[in-house]
Amino acid sequence: MFKKILIANRGEIALRVIRTCREMGIKTVAVFSDADKESLHVKFADEAVNIGHPLSRKSYLNKEKIIKAAQDTKAEAIHPGYGFLSENESFVRTCEKYNLKFIGPDAGCIAKAGNKSDARKRLKELDLPVIPGSDDIIDSPENAFVLSEKVGYPVIIKASGGGGGRGMRIAHDQIELSEALRIASGEAQVAFGNPDLYLEKYIEKPRHIEIQIIGDQFGNYIHLGERECSIQKRYQKLIEESPSPFVDESLRKQLADAAVLIAESIGYTNAGTMEFLVDENKNFYFMEVNARIQVEHPVTEMVTGIDMVQEQIRIAAGEELDVGQEDIRWNGWALECRINAEDPDNDFMPSPGTVESLILPGGPGVRVDTHIFPNYNIPPFYDSLIGKVVTWGNDREKAIKRMQRALYEFQIDGIQVTIPFHQKVLQNKDFIAGNIHTHFLEEITNT
Repeated sequence: MFKKILIANRGEIALRVIRTCREMGIKTVAVFSDADKESLHVKFADEAVNIGHPLSRKSYLNKEKIIKAAQDTKAEAIHPGYGFLSENESFVRTCEKYNLKFIGPDAGCIAKAGNKSDARKRLKELDLPVIPGSDDIIDSPENAFVLSEKVGYPVIIKASGGGGGRGMRIAHDQIELSEALRIASGEAQVAFGNPDLYLEKYIEKPRHIEIQIIGDQFGNYIHLGERECSIQKRYQKLIEESPSPFVDESLRKQLADAAVLIAESIGYTNAGTMEFLVDENKNFYFMEVNARIQVEHPVTEMVTGIDMVQEQIRIAAGEELDVGQEDIRWNGWALECRINAEDPDNDFMPSPGTVESLILPGGPGVRVDTHIFPNYNIPPFYDSLIGKVVTWGNDREKAIKRMQRALYEFQIDGIQVTIPFHQKVLQNKDFIAGNIHTHFLEEITNT
């Protein structure tokens, strides 16, 4: 087992990794930019290294500084968290070059998982359903026009080398498609350093369902069930839950079997997520592989009792999975609300600033993952996520009521946050009934 791990991230996920490492008896190294010197992950780590300028490209995305920090502190492994360098094939190869263990899939696997157009080909070879669209990257607007006529409008343009809603545009006709190609390519280049795009038929009002898998280096795979991630704003997930109110046992088995088959086909190791779109008739289509731990992993932990970060570390250290699929038990229901420093009444504009006062919720079945505290200054340079409230209940109704109570208790002054937005959604009769889809927020906003 590792003696010391460097966490190449910030905020709540860095703190989350540090906590598991401490329970495992592993020393930790935090890295921080000038803007994050007062952050809790810096205070709670055993060591901390300043990596400079607040801009991500000069600090958290600077591979050389991260590697040097690991070498200087004699760390044996690097946990990337999510975002930043977590799915960066080049960074993984650099870690290998300097004999540092990357806690995640290897570079070859990330390359296979990250290239969305290649993944589509592989899925077709496995006879798994994919959304109709391009088999290769789009090499000209003319080819995109021809393909769109073939699959039928509306279509969606996606970045081949990344996700998270960046480099993604919907087009309802050729004029919109021409503009979408131009904008999406530029976004993809800035976000991922790769302007390549691919095109798919746009499925209206689908559900976003994902399956959490874990694989070790000995060919063992398990799945930890599904998460429903359909409550989204601009393709950014805002509320997640496990299990899904829509997925029955038959669909769950189909999705899980497909997810494990995908993982096996690319030799996936460590924790990862296979994402699917599911239509109202329960037809499902593969969407993408997320080769990392995800923001919403706590809901899976709450219903399975498995510490996913611990499993990541154990597998990276060369250990075998100590549980089989038959050992996984799902208990109750879990719900997660992402708390962002944004103003929901002003088109979710970021709201950086100083947290003047703070009261966090607690009580039975409530978990809060956050790095903020009273007088903490939220910098304007990074993602606006400042915390996650997760509730557990015996059933979905109990989990929702517990979340409503937890959000009522969550008091924060000095900045605008998304708590009022979540409170509104959790009172919506269609949400309570589980009648949701990826455009649910657009519908309730326009009614």
